[in-house]
Amino acid sequence: MSTTNTSGRRKTAVARIYLTAGGGNITVNGKDFKEYFPTLPLQYIVTQSTEVAGATGNYDVKVNVAGGGIKGQAEAVRLAIAKALITLDPEVKPALRAKGLVTRDDRMVERKKPGRRKARRKFQFSKR
Repeated sequence: MSTTNTSGRRKTAVARIYLTAGGGNITVNGKDFKEYFPTLPLQYIVTQSTEVAGATGNYDVKVNVAGGGIKGQAEAVRLAIAKALITLDPEVKPALRAKGLVTRDDRMVERKKPGRRKARRKFQFSKR
């Protein structure tokens, strides 16, 4: 039985997954993914890669995810699953690429600079 390990990132969230042949169970940080991601849009994001690749119910996924918010974590898991599916079957890459599931979204919060109120916001100017 082959296991594929990959990671996916989104903002400050990092997801490490272990993909094995199985019945389609997805476990996130020791919980079922429907318990960890309670809303339907987040659950759809997590399962989107397997649906597009036509591999729904073929693999068990064990996920360790940390950092960021819950949506960033869901999108990090989606990217990791897509990368693992491409490793197992390179022919699914065009379908995943067409839906934008292979590209890492590298937008992050800009850091606060010294002498500024926020990253770009300056303090209020007072002439007198």
